[in-house]
Amino acid sequence: MSNLNDTPDLVASPAILGDYWPGIQIYYPPVKYAPSLGIYEDLEQAAQRFKKHAVGTTAHTLLFDLEDGCRQKEMSRELLRRELPGMPRRKEVQIAIRINPFRTDEYEKDLALIRDLADHIDVVMLAKAGEAYGSAEIRDLSAVLVGHNQRMTIQPIIEHPKSLKIAPDLMQYATVKHVVFGIHDFSKAMGIQITPRRWTEELAYFMNQVLFEARIAGKGVIGGVETLIGHSAMPETFVEPDDVRRWLDLHGDEESRVVYKHACEEAAMGMTGKQVIHPSHIHPCKVAYTPSPTDIKTKTAILKAAIEADALLGGAIKFNGEMLDPPMFGKALQTLLRAHALHALSADDTKFAIEVLKKLPVQVVRENWPYGVIL
Repeated sequence: MSNLNDTPDLVASPAILGDYWPGIQIYYPPVKYAPSLGIYEDLEQAAQRFKKHAVGTTAHTLLFDLEDGCRQKEMSRELLRRELPGMPRRKEVQIAIRINPFRTDEYEKDLALIRDLADHIDVVMLAKAGEAYGSAEIRDLSAVLVGHNQRMTIQPIIEHPKSLKIAPDLMQYATVKHVVFGIHDFSKAMGIQITPRRWTEELAYFMNQVLFEARIAGKGVIGGVETLIGHSAMPETFVEPDDVRRWLDLHGDEESRVVYKHACEEAAMGMTGKQVIHPSHIHPCKVAYTPSPTDIKTKTAILKAAIEADALLGGAIKFNGEMLDPPMFGKALQTLLRAHALHALSADDTKFAIEVLKKLPVQVVRENWPYGVIL
């Protein structure tokens, strides 16, 4: 059975680990309503807010919404045309645009914006994907985007049972690396009354369907957006689970605790991202999704012990009082690869992860990590 050493060109750099994940996506309204004034911002006010809050975001993805969350669509497009070209780009932050449903008038205007800003956009998020024309929507949008910038990807939003039914078709295109589970529109279409605190349970059946189809297709799933907004902001110095839980118990509000709990549940299910609507949600969700330094250290030690015992592909070892075998080694490797995908793995640990991958047959790598470039 061949392994990655048989393809030396693939193991020369961290690119073998695949693309970075969407991670925590913050919805950013280009032009915002000001409740205190009872009016919308003008372009100058929106530009000042953009420079103050958008440019330095700590989220993995800066998501500009031109669909349901956007009332001033023309002004929002004008703002993006003015501000995006001059925005400093950072490797750890993707730029995403959520566009209007396929073949609507606003959709055509959104495509014109994407054409003009193609070099500054990483992701196009298609609202209500597949509901009107099926998977042909992704096919046609893919053809348009490839003509503008081959680096751009599409994130279809599954917001209706029709979309869920054709999920495998939506995921078949190379431009699709991750899909979004739009919990609020989906629950509305199903007539399910979800609640802010229990929606993960109330939609578990459908969320599992999305995850199942995505895993077969080798795609990621971006979790649901929370509507609860509290008043507490967790300091970014808290990265270990024990420290996070202690802070939430002592200083956090109920809303923050619920959001963190949901993010932990989604991360445990293997989701590759989560959408948030408030900056205070960014850090709790990041630490829920991202392996902690202690977790990375432990999983690295497990893999080193497995390699030392020549048990990586068969055999078992005793580690901290527990018997571990190859499936557990695969999970340990997944932790390192997940950390890398979320910009949280050091250069040395990344090098070690690549060395582990080189020792594995290609089929075993596929089983453990469907997001790599070798697939």
